[in-house]
Amino acid sequence: MAIFVDKDTRVVVQGITGRDGGFHTSEMMAYGTKVVAGCTPGRGGQKFENKVPVFDTVREAVLNEGANTSVIFVPPAGAAGAIMEAADAGCKLVVCITEGVPTVDMVRVMPYLKERGVRLIGPNCPGLLAPGIAKLGILPASIVKEGPVGLVSRSGTLTYEVVFQLTAAGLGQTTCLGIGGDPIIGTNFLDAIEAFNADPATEAFVMIGEIGGDAEEKAAAYIKAHVKKPVVSFIAGQTAPPGKRMGHAGAIVSGGTGTAAEKKRALNDAGIPVAERPMDIVPALKSIWKR
Repeated sequence: MAIFVDKDTRVVVQGITGRDGGFHTSEMMAYGTKVVAGCTPGRGGQKFENKVPVFDTVREAVLNEGANTSVIFVPPAGAAGAIMEAADAGCKLVVCITEGVPTVDMVRVMPYLKERGVRLIGPNCPGLLAPGIAKLGILPASIVKEGPVGLVSRSGTLTYEVVFQLTAAGLGQTTCLGIGGDPIIGTNFLDAIEAFNADPATEAFVMIGEIGGDAEEKAAAYIKAHVKKPVVSFIAGQTAPPGKRMGHAGAIVSGGTGTAAEKKRALNDAGIPVAERPMDIVPALKSIWKR
């Protein structure tokens, strides 16, 4: 099993005719993802790789091909509109890969999605990959393996690094999920942890956080109260100076809050081991997970 996707996931790619959208659509299809349609305004009637129909609107993709999930590769200025179009057309899962979406746009998007019961992953994220089921986004399929470990991360690069290490250690994954590091994102740590906790196939999971905000502290409190499965964590940005944004728009320490030390303290208080380095995550997981 996996979280958020299954064998019935049918994908429309918004921006399928662009350079990035086209490349990653090919990769998703090669992995076996059911990409049933593409959407680029003005390109309706074309076929991607002579097989996937391209429509002018997402609604046409939903009505004609039964798409229920959208993966978005459009420029930042159009990303919010693309997200809302997918939601309005009936897609219940939207994965926005686009980086640089204005925060003010996401302020408009989130209540729109909530009203329609739509889950958003991202923006500014690598998406998710459920080994053996579906790849939605840009996670490299070559590093994953089917197995019992879930992974959720704010950092795309660290997602790849830790998944590679898990696979090399013989620890396959149920779902690898990159939620993105922007200040406003659709799916947060709590959403992912609740899903992993409810998934019988996920026996343990890894949470990769970073400085800024209080998402990790909230996750720690939830895990302490509700989760019995083994969990290990890592916090990126431990040497970042206060007031400096480090990589992600949400990775900023301000006013003494959002520090790595605070996050590590909250996680440790919840009984969650915090690895000092990414390479320590697998040994930490093995030390508390008696398979």
